[in-house]
Amino acid sequence: MTDDAKILGMPAESGRWLLIIIGTIIELCLGAVYAYSIISVPLKKIFTAPIAEGGYGLTVSAMEMSLPYIASLAFFALTMPLVGKYIEKYGPRKVGMVGGVIVGLGWILGSTASSPMMLTILYGVIAGIGVGIAYNCPITTAARWFPDKRGLAVGLTLLGFGFSAFITGKVSDILTASFGGVFASMRILGIAFLVLIVVLSMFLVFPPSGWCPAGWKPPSAAAAGGKKMDFMRGEMAKTTSFYGLWICYVIGALAGLMAIGVAKPAGLEVAANAGIAEADISTTLTNLVLPFAFCNAIGRPLFGTLTDKLTPPRTAILSYVVIIMASVLMYTNPASITMYTVAFAALWLCLGGWLAIAPAATASYFGTKDYARNYGLVFTAYGVGAIIGNLMAGAAKDMLGGYVNVFPYVAVLALIGIIVAFVMVKPPKAA
Repeated sequence: MTDDAKILGMPAESGRWLLIIIGTIIELCLGAVYAYSIISVPLKKIFTAPIAEGGYGLTVSAMEMSLPYIASLAFFALTMPLVGKYIEKYGPRKVGMVGGVIVGLGWILGSTASSPMMLTILYGVIAGIGVGIAYNCPITTAARWFPDKRGLAVGLTLLGFGFSAFITGKVSDILTASFGGVFASMRILGIAFLVLIVVLSMFLVFPPSGWCPAGWKPPSAAAAGGKKMDFMRGEMAKTTSFYGLWICYVIGALAGLMAIGVAKPAGLEVAANAGIAEADISTTLTNLVLPFAFCNAIGRPLFGTLTDKLTPPRTAILSYVVIIMASVLMYTNPASITMYTVAFAALWLCLGGWLAIAPAATASYFGTKDYARNYGLVFTAYGVGAIIGNLMAGAAKDMLGGYVNVFPYVAVLALIGIIVAFVMVKPPKAA
């Protein structure tokens, strides 16, 4: 019946792997939001430079410079849960194309900003909405075509999002140096993202109804473990387990997203404390995004596997122990590039980890019947974490004199997370 399904003219069994490659490239474009710490440095120089030197002559605080990043992640987190029903109704192709257009426009319009607030609206809000619209299109497509290897397919697709910070950061640095500045770089990237996402989204399609890989059959309910409680979103929202998971996700996300948002400015601060000039360390800090991005990417399968083996609360507690250790390293070594590298790699790793712990825990505790809407609600914690974490970092820089001063507070929050995970994150009881 569906044995003759084709993908790009190839038999579905082999052609479906092309969809993984396509999805990875789309996610690579969308994940450019993680490169904001790299482009924020030249952007701040333009905003604060005297008008006579081609700048805007503004006085810009660290918190103001964090607002575009906060807005992009917040609107990503708010939009993504709302789009699931439209992907089902209109298909991943059309929704992905719409998201690609909006992402590209956000970057292009952001290149016209003359202040951090304009950048927040033109880049942060618009591009963030675009990312939220397009993000799930490659993921749901991969999951549908790989019922036999769903975790692997989704994990490989999301590697693009995790590695994007390094690739787009390096490309942005090259474009900034070669084409007249960071605004030109943003325009070029915006055009590239628009074209790539729109064109590649044209190939996203769900398999025919009833399609399965040859020789694979869906597991029966008995084989899947017999009775399993499925919670609808309204039912889930009434459980203590949901609130515990949501709070833990906020804390895990805020630590990692803060580390991503201030990676380069914080590195420059550490270098300055060590007596190293910006010109001597800037390229090194950009290159450090490669191991950071690798940790972010590898954190997904690593912590996903640990969640299966150790249970969600134990894995959550493990992540908080790592966050506490990283925070202590940063606070006690404010002039060590080595300790900065280790600490930020650990924080990026834990962010990738929470992007596996939270969805796995949602499916494990609340079932899969209403999973898309359930995880959409849980995912709002990601946006809240982005806002809190980066406001904390900006306040630490502006009020306490340095990014390093935020880490004792992060450690305390991680300790609270351990308590919440131990007390509240557990299999829910049926209402």
